[in-house]
Amino acid sequence: MKRKIVRIDEEKCNGCGLCAEACAEGAIRIVDGKAKLVSESYCDGLGACLGECPEGAIIIEEREAAEFDEKAAKENSKNEQKRSGVPTALPAAPTLPCGCPGSKVQDLKRPAQARGSCEESEAAPLRSRLSNWPVQIKLLPVSAPFLQGARLLIAADCAPFAYADFHRRFMTDRVVLIGCPKLDDAALYQEKLTEVFQRNDIAEVEVVYMEVPCCFGLVRLVSSAIKESGKPVPLMLTKLAIRGEELESREICGCGCEAEAGL
Repeated sequence: MKRKIVRIDEEKCNGCGLCAEACAEGAIRIVDGKAKLVSESYCDGLGACLGECPEGAIIIEEREAAEFDEKAAKENSKNEQKRSGVPTALPAAPTLPCGCPGSKVQDLKRPAQARGSCEESEAAPLRSRLSNWPVQIKLLPVSAPFLQGARLLIAADCAPFAYADFHRRFMTDRVVLIGCPKLDDAALYQEKLTEVFQRNDIAEVEVVYMEVPCCFGLVRLVSSAIKESGKPVPLMLTKLAIRGEELESREICGCGCEAEAGL
């Protein structure tokens, strides 16, 4: 019969496993580092996996395919759960079918520390303030549970190396995303961030970028994403010097228009 069903472009697939996590029927599995359709009869053709693929390797097409077998798909889903030990389509901290932890969605929130505690002293060992994984914009699922109501920190990936106290100054109680507007796909980032703002009630965003001219591209793509989302998200911009100094920090209007204009 002719019906809608997924098609996976193995050339684009990076084997991250996010599509397999999103498939409630367990129709997709990572085999030899690539996403594979286990059986046409397990795929309902609704495309829950589409929005999770960071590479755009999955599409829905209409073609001759075996009929969707809901009963068999449910049985397969149960078998996949037994095999991996984790329910399929679980949004919080799932285990990837490929066994790779690189893209595993994790909420790393730690117990809050009281101000004035020994942890705040200069002599105390520094602790990580990272509260989420992944941090790469490219790997981020737009529906990751930690995004809802988040205070976002979107940083140029060079920034933590330049600013010595980056964790304590910028990362406390924030969801962190990083990327490079020069070396990465800026159009992909803007498209993904637009969807992040549309799908989640983001409380605020701070963009930390370097003084080098190309790094302002990160500000532009974030502000454009806010504008395209149609949501008035408060935006803070912080510029760092290559030698580590904080050059300026300013808040602009929620629509992001000032940053987009380069003001």
